[in-house]
Amino acid sequence: MRGFFIRMSMTDYLPKLKLLPYREYAGVDRNDPLRFYFWPLIGIVYRRRVELCLAQCSGGERVLEVGFGSGVTFLNLAENYKEIFGLDLNASVEDVEAVFRKRQIQTHLQNGSVLSMPYTDGFFDTVLLISILEHLKPSEQVQAFGEIHRVLKPGGQVIYGVPIERRLMVAMFWLLGFNIRQHHFSTEKDVCEAAGKIFEKVRIVRMKSVPSFLGAVYEVGHFVKNL
Repeated sequence: MRGFFIRMSMTDYLPKLKLLPYREYAGVDRNDPLRFYFWPLIGIVYRRRVELCLAQCSGGERVLEVGFGSGVTFLNLAENYKEIFGLDLNASVEDVEAVFRKRQIQTHLQNGSVLSMPYTDGFFDTVLLISILEHLKPSEQVQAFGEIHRVLKPGGQVIYGVPIERRLMVAMFWLLGFNIRQHHFSTEKDVCEAAGKIFEKVRIVRMKSVPSFLGAVYEVGHFVKNL
């Protein structure tokens, strides 16, 4: 069934995010949110948004994560894909690859931008972007999705997650020392609209806040490339 909208409650099944011990990660700079995954309370929110994205990944031969950071998704992705590729503007590629090589997980990581990706056409089964697209300007969204469409196989899927800017979300980022409006240039509506111009929508999943009456705080989009 295509093009429907659901809200996921805290009781719905999600794959559990599998993390390495914090000190085993490498190449982590001050802008990497890795530490937040291990904090009480806020860590639940950080892990849950990733789990929502992982729940939409259908598995296959090759997955590309754009903005892989320190590789928090790699243990999960390795269970469902034969090859893991990653593209990130600033990540320490060699350090991250070495961490997962010790775990017998081979990765193919590069520095680069989603706006111009160094991959051949029709290469990936899944492209995953978690908290990446909100950093692009609205005028860049269609270009980004055009590149994603190019590198996906026919029938391939793009899964993205973006925050929903509500007062609660703005306040949460402020408490963590970030001014959200200095880093986020596109809303969840900008991203969804751009994706819909190029891909077929499968579903939109929203993560509720706690308490739920404060509204949703994160949105996951699942779109596919037509055969």
